[in-house]
Formats: sequence, structure tokens, C-alpha cells
Amino acid sequence: MSQPTDPEPENPVRPVSEDCAFDLTAALDCVVSLRSQIPEDALTASVLGTERAGHGVVIGEDGLVVTIGYLITEAESLWITTNGGVTVPGHVVGYDQETGFGLVQALQPMGSPSMALGDSTALEVGDELIAAGHGGLDQSIKTVLIAKREFAGYWEYVLDEALFTAPAHPNWGGAALIDEDGKLVGIGSLLVQQIGESGEQSGANMIIPIDLLKPVLDELRMYGTRNAPARPWLGFLVQEVSHHLVVSGVYDECPADNAGLQVGDVIREVDGDPVSGLANLFRRIWSTGEAGVEVPLTIIRNRESISLSVRSTDRNLCLKSANIH
Repeated sequence: MSQPTDPEPENPVRPVSEDCAFDLTAALDCVVSLRSQIPEDALTASVLGTERAGHGVVIGEDGLVVTIGYLITEAESLWITTNGGVTVPGHVVGYDQETGFGLVQALQPMGSPSMALGDSTALEVGDELIAAGHGGLDQSIKTVLIAKREFAGYWEYVLDEALFTAPAHPNWGGAALIDEDGKLVGIGSLLVQQIGESGEQSGANMIIPIDLLKPVLDELRMYGTRNAPARPWLGFLVQEVSHHLVVSGVYDECPADNAGLQVGDVIREVDGDPVSGLANLFRRIWSTGEAGVEVPLTIIRNRESISLSVRSTDRNLCLKSANIH
């Protein structure tokens, strides 16, 4: 869930109002700054910190803001700042563990316009877009969609199809990806490293497609989460190292910890089936049933094969949620 620290893009090109078929200034005014404070004893505090800052996009005339969930997970206080310098308190409406989206409600009028949701499914590789953080033109860059592909994150997270753009926006967390019609087509999640054909490395952004929000938007507003059985969550971090799936972190007093999993364990099988790659591992775990199901694992520790059974849980039950209804 933490953000990689790749170098910032070189010489990013700023968008120009005259080149846009929409009101660029108004669109950029929809992007706000978010700052949150998280309790020191929160589950995610050790990984994501207790003070978080990033961006969000106003998508409702009532002050509803969409952002990346890790900025607001377990927040006990939250502040929103507009391009006009207005700062108001915010309330965490909900977050979706499957997609990574978070929703925030401004508790006072902000005077910001709202951005319409676009069609991220219609985007094609090579499309020119705008990546925008809070701060207007100075925090916006022209970017290009360089890939649409699967993404797996070590925190038990998989997207069937994520968007990848370059050059990368240096302040990506919760930034807006805007299409040629001035509509929101994605929310910035990560800075990742791309390796070119000649071996050169460059930064790119992983963007969550906005179309993944549309089916669950009303549910998030009403329930704080999607209205469906939760996936089984084990509470560990896994890295792929030389084609091995290695446990790199275990949350205290969560299922993996309770079952005896340790940092350095290599995961070989889930419910008797061999696994390869993060996406395959997590999908195999999710296929065992709903949250609460026992997940049988075969691991390698000190060159010995060990069988463990992990009683999964709903991740939301392990999070502090004082600021979510």
C-alpha cells in the first residue's frame, strides 16, 4: 500500500487551455487537496503513516469527492482544500477494498465545480490525457495512455485492467486523469517503473479506471462499502522474488499472524493447488469462499514444507472506522 519512490518525470509538459475542447480552468478547479490524520494504533499506520496528503476530485454538486482509498483509510480527521484556498472539514463516506476507491463528503460548502465521470473503457493506448493534482496548471501535465493491463499489488489487491500513463505525475495519489472532453476517467494510485526496449527506466502512473466506481458508487454512499459478501483477507504482504511468493509483512493479530505465518515464508499452494504470481495467489485465496472461510496454505520455511490453515476475515473489521458510517 505504500508508494514506490521512483524519480520524478523530466520536463513535464503543461496543458494549454487553447488546446482543450473544454474549460480547462474549471476542470482543474474540481481537483482538491486532501489531508488526513490517522491514529497511531491504526492497522495501516505502520505501512502508510499517520499523516497522509494527496488529492481528490469533486464529482457531486453536494461536495462528494472521489479519491484513492489509502489516503483516507482509518482517518479520524480529514480536511479538504480547494484551488480557491477554501479549507473545509470532510467526512469519510466509504472505501472499496476491491477497487481502491475512497469517497469523502465535504461538510461545508466549498464553492468548487464538479467533474462528470467519463468512459474509461473506451480509452485506447496512445490517447492523450491530462493528469492533474490540486494546484491548477502548475500541478497538471499532459500524459499518454501507454497500457491497459492487469495489476497486482502486494497488499492483497488485483485489478483485471488498470490504466498506465506516462510521463508520470510526481504527486499521483488521488490525482485526476482527465479525457479530451474534460471528464474524469481515472484516479491516480501509484508511481511505477517502466523499462523500455533498450533497457532505460522511466516512471509511469498506475491509474484506477473510473468505470470501476460506477457500479458501486451508490452502495458506497449508502453503506460505506459495497453491498456484497467480503472477500477473504489474510492480513499479509507478499512480494514476488525470483518467481517465488515471499511473505514480506504480517499485520499483528490478524489472520496470517494468528495462523503463524512469518516474514520470509514462501507460499507454494493454496488449498492444494500450486500458485504462481501475485494475481494468481490472491485470486486463488478469494476463490475459497467468503470472508471467514478457512484458507489452507502450503509454505516453505527453512527448506521444509509446512501446511497451515488461515481463518480469513473481512478486512474492514480490522480497520478503525470512527469516521465512516
